Amino acid sequence: MFTKILIANRGEIACRVIATARKMGIATVAVYSDADKEARHVKLADEAVHIGAAPSRESYLLADKIIAAAKQTGAQAIHPGYGFLSENEAFAQRCEDEGIAFIGPKAHSIAAMGDKIASKKLANEAKVNTIPGYNDAISGPEQAVEIAKGIGYPVMIKASAGGGGKGLRVAYNDKEAFEGFASCQNEARNSFGDDRIFIEKFVQEPRHIEIQILGDSHGNVIYLNERECSIQRRHQKVIEEAPSPFISDATRKAMGEQAVALAKAVKYQSAGTVEFVVGKDQDFYFLEMNTRLQVEHPVTECITGLDLVEQMIRVAAGEKLAITQADVKRDGWAIECRINAEDPFRNFLPSTGRLVRFQPPEESMFQSDTSKKLGVRVDTGVYEGGEIPMYYDSMIAKLIVHGTDRNDAIAKMRAALNGFVIRGINSNIPFQAALLAHPKFVSGQFNTGFIAEHYSKGFAAEDVPHDDPDFLVALAAYMHRRYRARASGITGQLAGHEVKVGEQFVVVTLGQEGKNQHTEVSVTDFEMDGKTRSSAVSVNGKSYQISSEATLGQIRVQGQCNGMGFTAQVERGAGKNPLALRIQHNGTQIETMVLSPLGARLLALMPYKAPPDLSKFLLSPMPGLLVDVAVQPGQKVQAGEKLAVIEAMKMENILFAAQDGVVGKIVAGKGESLAVDQVILEFQ
Repeated sequence: MFTKILIANRGEIACRVIATARKMGIATVAVYSDADKEARHVKLADEAVHIGAAPSRESYLLADKIIAAAKQTGAQAIHPGYGFLSENEAFAQRCEDEGIAFIGPKAHSIAAMGDKIASKKLANEAKVNTIPGYNDAISGPEQAVEIAKGIGYPVMIKASAGGGGKGLRVAYNDKEAFEGFASCQNEARNSFGDDRIFIEKFVQEPRHIEIQILGDSHGNVIYLNERECSIQRRHQKVIEEAPSPFISDATRKAMGEQAVALAKAVKYQSAGTVEFVVGKDQDFYFLEMNTRLQVEHPVTECITGLDLVEQMIRVAAGEKLAITQADVKRDGWAIECRINAEDPFRNFLPSTGRLVRFQPPEESMFQSDTSKKLGVRVDTGVYEGGEIPMYYDSMIAKLIVHGTDRNDAIAKMRAALNGFVIRGINSNIPFQAALLAHPKFVSGQFNTGFIAEHYSKGFAAEDVPHDDPDFLVALAAYMHRRYRARASGITGQLAGHEVKVGEQFVVVTLGQEGKNQHTEVSVTDFEMDGKTRSSAVSVNGKSYQISSEATLGQIRVQGQCNGMGFTAQVERGAGKNPLALRIQHNGTQIETMVLSPLGARLLALMPYKAPPDLSKFLLSPMPGLLVDVAVQPGQKVQAGEKLAVIEAMKMENILFAAQDGVVGKIVAGKGESLAVDQVILEFQ
C-alpha cells in the first residue's frame, strides 16, 4: 500500500480524498494555485505545493508541475479527483511512465471511452444497447439532414468530444437539423478543438440513469447499483439519488450486466460510471462512460456501505476487489443536493466572494437497528471566512442524506437544507427546496426535462410557496417575544420606562413597494414539564405551541411546533431594515417587523419611499471579471445589443441593452473585478 499520495485537484473532492487517505493511514500532498493558498484542502493535507497562477490552465491543468510536485514530495501515487486532468489519457500515461501510480483507470481505457464515437462502437461490440444513430463523423449539414430523416425525428446532434451541455442540439425537422449541425460544429471546434459531430435518436421522456462499476487489475468487475440523475438544469445535474425510483429490478440487473460487459471489454480498472438514457418504457441505451470518480458518488456509498475512494486506492495499489457481485448491498435511500454559489432569483448567475457565514447542518451518520448508516453528510472544500473564487466551478458543498426509504430521505434533506446557513454569497438552496417539495419530484414522476418544463421562465420566490405561511408569522412573533423577554431583564432601566414584554403583537410582513401585510398575533408563555420554556402563539385563529433551546442571536433555530420538530433560520437586522426579523423555512423567506398594536398603526401612516431609478445605468448582475466593454461613449444602441461581457466561474455572461439609448459614460474598465450591482456604464 502507498504511504503518500498527491491529490491533483482542489476544493470539495480534494478534501474528500484526503479524508479517506487519512483513514487509511496514508500521508497526503495538496497542490494549489494563487487563488487557493488559504483553501481548505491545503490546510487539511500533510504537505502542500504551489503550482501556479489562479486560472486552471496555468495551474491545475499543468501536468508537468503536478508530476514535479509528486517527485519533490516523494508521493507514490496521484489521485486526480474529477474534472481537470482526471480523464486525460496523456496524463495517466505520463504518470505510469514516470513510475507514479495513477489512481484511476489505465490510459488505454480512458482513450477508448473518452471518444463518444469510438465508445459507441465498442459498446456495440460488447452487446451493450446503443441508441439508433449514425456513429461516423458527418461531413456537413446536408448529410446531417439526410441522416436525421433516415433515423426519424426527433434526433440529437452531438459533438464527439462534447461535455457539460456544449455541442448539443435537439432537432425536430430538417431546418433544425441543418442549423443545429452548424451550431454544434462551431461550439465543438471552439470549446474542444474537435469538430466531429454525430447524430442519434432522441429518446422520449428520457431519464438519466447511471451504473457505478468497480474493476481491479485481476479481471474482476462488479456493478454497485444505479444512480438517478435526471434532475438537471441545462444538462448539469442538480439532485441525484440512489436507487432510482423508476426502474425495476430486472432493468437494474440488465443495465448492470451490460455496464460490466463494457468495462471488461476495455480492461477497466478502478471506479467508473456507465451512463444510460432510459425511455418511458424502461428501454435503455448506452450514453457514455465516465472514467473517473463521479461528483455524485456519495449516494452510492450510502446505500452500499463502500468507500469508493478507498476502493480506487486499493485497486491502484494492485489489490483484488474484496467483494463479489453477490456481496453488493442496496440499503435504504440516499439523495444528494449540489449546493452551488449562484443566485437562483437572478437566473442562476454566479455569486462569488467571502463566506461571511458558513454553517452546514450537523453530520449525523448513525447505525439503526438494521445496521444501516442513516443521517446527514456534508462534503465541502470551503469554510467560514474563506473565499469563493471566480476562477473555478460554483460548487460550495454536496449535501447528502441517507434515509430508510425515499420519503424519509426527502424529509431529511428538506430539514438539512433548512439548517444550512450560508451568508456573504447567494446559493441555490431555495431552488433545491422548491424541487424537493414539487409533487412530481415527490412522486418520482420526472425526466431530464423536469426543470425546463416547470421552471421555463426562471425561478422566483412564488415558485416555492410555503405549506403553512402562518407558521412563519408565528415563529417571528415567538422569537420577538424571546428578544423582548431578554431585554426586560437588563438591569439599570429607568423606573417607569422599563421594557415590557407584552402578549399582543402585530407581525408586519414587509412586501414590495410598501405593500405590507399586518397580522394580529398573541404570544403566551408557559412552562411545560416544569423545565422547558415554551410559548403558545395564536395566528388567524390557529394555535402554534413553539419551544426551542436556540440561543438568541444564532441563525439556525431548531425546536418543536405542536409536537413536530422543525429547523428554520431567524436573523435580526439581516435586510435593509435593522429592526426586521428575517425568517427562512422550506425555501420560503419573509421579512417581518413585530410591533405593538400602536406601533403597527403608526407604521401604516409612514409614506413609502420609492427606490431610485436605475434604468440609466448598466449594473453588473454578479461578481466577476469584466472581460469586454463592447460600446463607446456617444454610441447609439438598440434593445438586445451586446454591451459588455463578464466572466465568472468558467462562464462568460453577455450583458445586453434592455432598451434603445445612447451610451454616456463608461465607468468600469476592461479587466476590472466587479462587485454585484456595480455600475459598468451610464446612458444619456
